Amino acid sequence: MRPLDGVVVVSLEQAVAVPYATRLLADLGARVIKVERPGTGDFARHYDSSCGEVSSYFAWTNVGKESVSLDITHPGGREVLDRLVARADVLLCNLSPRVWQRLALELPPELIVGELSGYGWDGPYADRKAFDALVQSEAGLVSLTGEGDVMARAGISVADIAAGVQLQAAVLAALLQRGRTGEGARLRLSLFEAMAEWMHQPMLYAAGTGAAAPRSGAHHPSIAPYGPVACADGAVHLAVQNDGQWQRLCGLIGLAPQERFATVASRVEHRAELQKLLERAFSDLTAAELMATLDAADVPAALTRPITDLPTHPQLDTWVDVRVPGGTARMLPPPVAGFEWSPGAVPALGEHNDAVLTWLGYSGEERTSLRVRSVL
Repeated sequence: MRPLDGVVVVSLEQAVAVPYATRLLADLGARVIKVERPGTGDFARHYDSSCGEVSSYFAWTNVGKESVSLDITHPGGREVLDRLVARADVLLCNLSPRVWQRLALELPPELIVGELSGYGWDGPYADRKAFDALVQSEAGLVSLTGEGDVMARAGISVADIAAGVQLQAAVLAALLQRGRTGEGARLRLSLFEAMAEWMHQPMLYAAGTGAAAPRSGAHHPSIAPYGPVACADGAVHLAVQNDGQWQRLCGLIGLAPQERFATVASRVEHRAELQKLLERAFSDLTAAELMATLDAADVPAALTRPITDLPTHPQLDTWVDVRVPGGTARMLPPPVAGFEWSPGAVPALGEHNDAVLTWLGYSGEERTSLRVRSVL
């Protein structure tokens, strides 16, 4: 038994945030039925073509789901959707608030409904388009990321991921509550609020100090040495956070106590001088030699690896081949061990139309009629 075996999730989803939430629910055993537009489907299917016939985003966020292509604006399609909602335990949606309101679905009281919007359902930004980079920008993350005068978006879709993780957690809590009370829940979340929650620490720092931390590239803005240090053949990332680690690093490089490096704050103030001292001390060592030296001295550090090294990382040995439309993609299992997991395939558009419609009680003749009327 998996934790969510028997739980049916119907999702009117696209892009990344809600698909990621439902992927996490599918990992725990939920049956996730993904409703897509006929012909085109979720537009994230074709962001790129790096995983068989689908994009890397789509392959990552749609493992183990069933795909139903359905024109929900057609009366026949709307009837199918109503039947799906009636059979669901959870209904998730990231259609625009206006489209969602126009659907005016009849929602059973025991149903758990999760609605994701860009900026919320009211307020001056309610009707704005919200995509990951835009939300990163509005929430202040882009202003903190980069180096010097150069700003940058985070290299992954952190606003979407933040929203997906928080939506999944809320659904799990609602399922637990329903098990106690028998009552469903209406969950609402916006990409902007999810990102703003993750921005608490830099916001509190700026409020408490009177200024935002400066953009410092791969270095930590308020701790030093905490960032990459060049060596003979690359770089090693240091993460020295307390006095014991600092003292061991000083002993390693023969650095006598100095007032300018006595505290974390003073080391940040004199970061450029400290960086030169460290790089001079490490200039003749390869990254592998430097890591061995730092490990022996119990100084926290890591190799600065390119993303192309991740599939062969020595710490990861649980890769699995997941079927995707047109091929396979090598992926990792869920990072939390303890539950049974075996990867379902990433679905082709409408792959499960017949199976789901049969489950809903449609006859073969009725299914044929829906196809002829281009509802599917």
